[in-house]
Amino acid sequence: MTVITHVQRKSRLAQMVDKPGGISVGVALAQAKANLDGLQDQAIALIAQNIAALLAPPTPGLPEKMRLEMAYASSSQIIDAASPFAMDDLCIAARGLCDLLDAAPRDGGFDWRIPTVHAQAMKLLLALPGDATEARQAIVDNLREVLRRKLGAGQAG
Repeated sequence: MTVITHVQRKSRLAQMVDKPGGISVGVALAQAKANLDGLQDQAIALIAQNIAALLAPPTPGLPEKMRLEMAYASSSQIIDAASPFAMDDLCIAARGLCDLLDAAPRDGGFDWRIPTVHAQAMKLLLALPGDATEARQAIVDNLREVLRRKLGAGQAG
């Protein structure tokens, strides 16, 4: 009987992982936080810009479908800019607006006061100090109620 043996070779990646060096997880997290903190002002400016887009008067002659898509894009960009900085209340408000816009009829008849209310609420959330937890929670709760009434209890998050 013949026995065939294979010499197990370690991949280059396995060799690199096994070598000591690099930085600790704590140092890497601290560096990542410092890098992220440097972008917070830019994120806040982007959030404010998208809130302003939601509050801007509509372009005359713009089809309802396009207007809904533009509002959805602005709301989605607010989520993208706010989430890395743990602006959870802004994310909740923007996500609720996305849900409402997604469920809106594309052929007309959407109540455009709803995005205005959400945008004003997001503007207020952006302006409130971080320690105003009760005020922030009241705003989020009221927006959830709008979502519940417009979409029904099953879809409101």
